[in-house]
Amino acid sequence: MMEELFDIYDSAGNRIGVAPRRECHGNPSLLHHTSHVVVFHPDGKRILLQKRSMSKDIQPGKWDTAVGGHLAPGEDYETGARRELAEELGWKAPVTLRYLFDAQIRNEIESEDTRVFGVTLAGPFEFQREEIDEVRFWSADELKDPASHSFFTPNLVTELQRLFDGGFL
Repeated sequence: MMEELFDIYDSAGNRIGVAPRRECHGNPSLLHHTSHVVVFHPDGKRILLQKRSMSKDIQPGKWDTAVGGHLAPGEDYETGARRELAEELGWKAPVTLRYLFDAQIRNEIESEDTRVFGVTLAGPFEFQREEIDEVRFWSADELKDPASHSFFTPNLVTELQRLFDGGFL
């Protein structure tokens, strides 16, 4: 199996090289790009979350954004978002992705610049069982409940705050 490679960027957004995933996850100086897709239910009151597989190397078993993934070398944010939507939720039909916001993820494990898109879909979803244990729609009240946050990835908690502050939820 080929090792996954990521483009590496400087703080100004210039591509400066390529590094393997195992180096990027463990060296926060290796800034790379990801795309997330927030899946809104057509009722406008819920969003879809994924429960990360227990086999994931980062945040296993935690609830996270419905779709998220690293960009392949040379891939732009929207192309990556569409690829991840197909890979993670099995959604291959044409959709309109809405740009929501850009975010920076910085922690002791990794550094990512993330573009967050939104899409409205009800399903059904054929999620990727190797990476995802479960998907389900969560209400705004459930998402705001501080008790739920212990089950969420730190990145999801931050992203949810941006969604609420921006009036998206």
